[in-house]
Amino acid sequence: MLVGFTIVAAPLLFAIVSAALQMNRLSARSEELVQHGVRGTRNNQRMFEEIGALERTARLYQIIGSADLIEVYGRNEQRLIGTLDELMTMPVDIESRNETLALHTEAERLHEEIKRSAPASPRMAEMINAFPQLSAMASKVSNRVSAQIDRELNGLQQATQLAQRNLFWESLWLFPLTLAVVGGFTYWFGRPIRAIDRAISELGRGTFSRPIVIRGPADLERLAAQLEWLRGRLLDLAQEKNRFLRHMSHELKTPLANIREGTELLMDGAVGELQSGQREVTAILRENGMKLQRLIENLLSFSAWQAKSVGLEISEFKLRPLIKSVLENQQLTLVAQRVRLDVHVEDLTTLADRGKIRLILDNLLSNAIKFTPRGGTIAIHARAERDQLVLDVVDSGPGIPAEERNRIFEAFYQGKTPQGGHVKGTGIGLSVVTEFVNAHGGSIEILEAKAGGAHFRVRLPMRQAAPTSREKAHAA
Repeated sequence: MLVGFTIVAAPLLFAIVSAALQMNRLSARSEELVQHGVRGTRNNQRMFEEIGALERTARLYQIIGSADLIEVYGRNEQRLIGTLDELMTMPVDIESRNETLALHTEAERLHEEIKRSAPASPRMAEMINAFPQLSAMASKVSNRVSAQIDRELNGLQQATQLAQRNLFWESLWLFPLTLAVVGGFTYWFGRPIRAIDRAISELGRGTFSRPIVIRGPADLERLAAQLEWLRGRLLDLAQEKNRFLRHMSHELKTPLANIREGTELLMDGAVGELQSGQREVTAILRENGMKLQRLIENLLSFSAWQAKSVGLEISEFKLRPLIKSVLENQQLTLVAQRVRLDVHVEDLTTLADRGKIRLILDNLLSNAIKFTPRGGTIAIHARAERDQLVLDVVDSGPGIPAEERNRIFEAFYQGKTPQGGHVKGTGIGLSVVTEFVNAHGGSIEILEAKAGGAHFRVRLPMRQAAPTSREKAHAA
């Protein structure tokens, strides 16, 4: 991640450093140009002032003829020479340098000629007339220095425009480059992170069949390895749990079958006619034995389905006889609870797994009986809707709280609503229903019952595709 951030920040740092260097160069050039301009302007002004002073001193000397004026002229001439020397130290071009040297030479020549000439002589008059030429030479020097400063200013303006264009183009190609680098690293980091998120979600849902293999940064690969180890441990625990459920269920089936067989013999009078009280006790034993059998069948079905050791056994059958059979198995409980039935089943023929559809009906009916109060009503409706079978099971119990509706289909979850009956449920009945409904490609939902209670609606395809021979062999 540090390398990624560094690579992403590199183009931006390059742009910032490049802009800083260009601005530094432009700043240095502008500062140097300002210094040159100030020095050039000051020297030009001093040069004209000193030439004017020379001319005034020479004219006074021509009129007065005092030797002191020659000394004054010499001092003014030295100041002019100093100004010209300072001009020479500036970065001037060859033409400006030559003009300055010529002015320097001409000023020295005039000084020598004036020292040798008499004040009122014609030669002195010629020297006085030479000052306009000296001023013209100074004007040339001044113009050349000003022109050079103007050229440098134009060069600075061009350099500024060039820097602006360079910064614009650098920003233009750095922006998509940065986006591409960010996108590349986002994909490089995001893909394994999304895979890890998906793997964690699958572990949370109890799906342990898919190995967790992730390619990416080393840290994420180590995290994936830890998740794969966790998946293996959870898979082992799930298999151990299923083995325990299968073993215990099988162990319970044999003694329970003996108990039920003995109960049926008692009910049939095999050991003599039972009295009224004895028959009532025997009926209670029979009813609870059947409840225990359904619980054990649910455990076996849940365990087998979780282990993926069974598949769908598709056959064609009529729905009415199946529902009638389920109701007959629950007849004793329904009569004991004085539960009224509201059954409306269309004459339908469906293609599905008959045993699993029976378990779906049996578990939904058992759940409804469990929560329906004495004297309540249970409605079972079945109809065809397009190419789907719609099955509704509605009870008149307390209903399902909204906060529990997302959890009641979880295995071994039991809600807070009190249950009736002597034998409590295991909490896997609705989980088995969900598994078998999903296996048929259907759906189950909880609706709001008009008169209160719980309303389960199951939708199943009317014609379930029959498994191929390969699927049968895999299920076996």
